[in-house]
Amino acid sequence: MADSYDVIVLGSGPGGYVSAIRCAQLGLKTAIVERERLGGICLNWGCIPTKALLRSGEVMHQMKHAKDYGLAAENITADLDAVVKRSRGVADQLNRGVTGLMKKNKITVHMGTGKLTAPGKLEVTGEKGTETLEAKHIIIAVGARARDLPKAKADGERIWTYRHAMTPKEMPSKLLVIGSGAIGIEFATFYNDMGVDVTVVEMMDRVVPVEDADVSAFLEKALKKQGMKIMTGAKTGDIQAGKDGVKVKITPKGGSEEEVEFSHVIVAIGIVPNVENIGLEDLNIEPDKRFHIKVDGYGRTNVPGVWAIGDCVEGPWLAHKASHEGVTTAEAIAQELGNKDVHPHPLNRGNIPGCTYCHPQIASVGLTEAKAKEAGYELKVGMFPFIGNGKAIALGEPEGFVKTVFDAKTGELLGAHMIGAEVTEMIQGYVVGKTLETTEAELMNTVFPHPTISETMHEATLAAYGRAIHI
Repeated sequence: MADSYDVIVLGSGPGGYVSAIRCAQLGLKTAIVERERLGGICLNWGCIPTKALLRSGEVMHQMKHAKDYGLAAENITADLDAVVKRSRGVADQLNRGVTGLMKKNKITVHMGTGKLTAPGKLEVTGEKGTETLEAKHIIIAVGARARDLPKAKADGERIWTYRHAMTPKEMPSKLLVIGSGAIGIEFATFYNDMGVDVTVVEMMDRVVPVEDADVSAFLEKALKKQGMKIMTGAKTGDIQAGKDGVKVKITPKGGSEEEVEFSHVIVAIGIVPNVENIGLEDLNIEPDKRFHIKVDGYGRTNVPGVWAIGDCVEGPWLAHKASHEGVTTAEAIAQELGNKDVHPHPLNRGNIPGCTYCHPQIASVGLTEAKAKEAGYELKVGMFPFIGNGKAIALGEPEGFVKTVFDAKTGELLGAHMIGAEVTEMIQGYVVGKTLETTEAELMNTVFPHPTISETMHEATLAAYGRAIHI
């Protein structure tokens, strides 16, 4: 007889395991299916271990600039094996934490590869052979993987995805990063801090192209100052990996194709959802134009009882967005099963923050200035530089700014964009403000603690209305 549950979650990443926990909290008998490691890509191979690597790079960067703080640090070197070992240790610790959370919440874990065979039925092939599970509802949270270049698939030797770059067999001597989104720029930052000669090629006309144009321009100058070569509006052609390096044909903006040799290449050009071979076709579950699973604001697919969340559905493809979707979907399922005490709300993508952990950090939420103009708003825009902030100067981190975008007619906060030290920690203040539908009045009347870098958030709001104090 098949094991039977209220809910089965296929995939245990930050969307899947959070969704399973919320289901269990709501009294639903819950199981989770995972083919590799609990915690999924983010915890084991993405968000968390990359931040551990970046922290090592940040410390290295600060050590190289010790004299700026009246300190001395000589003969600074990096032990790549030790850096990677620390990163993997952080991932292992959190993997054990998720395992403990499954036990605490009495969630049954089935290790194996899952496939939908009918509405409410999931076949799992793994450590127990092949077994069939049944549930009233199934949540698909299978995530995504790195997109390969068609003519140069990652081999783990000379051509890397983020996963290879996280556990390198050797330190590159000359590195090409193709793509300047969050993943590409973060690895470019890490390896540059480690002393590698880094080149970034981006086909769009600016780095981090989803960010506000002012942020992109500031970051490009900062990266060049750190020693990186940045090529925007450029294209890569033929890529030939050999025993000792990689030959890449690059066409710079307005120039002619040239062949450049690198020791290694990181490909960071986006993701592909892991939707193959999980039974979607058999159930006629509809994909969107990018082959992600089509869902409503609560995670429902077109097949009753089948839901989907995270990187296998519409973006932005961020861990915190997946976790939020997981909670919403769990509560929507509980509501369908008769729970009258939950009141889920559909996801508001306009209130999802984005963070890039390069140096300097980037954080944003809502509309860029250009997107707000395209949407027809009359704007009030404010900017405040870190050089006007006492805490940033004291830290030796005076490079950066905060930019705010308001609706001139209503005072609604439409967007906020930051670049500089610790902005990934500060952005949540604006996210809370947007969620509460705040206007400039509430932000202006909020008391910000001194001395903190967060005071730049206050000043950027004041600046939008010609009232900045410290500039």
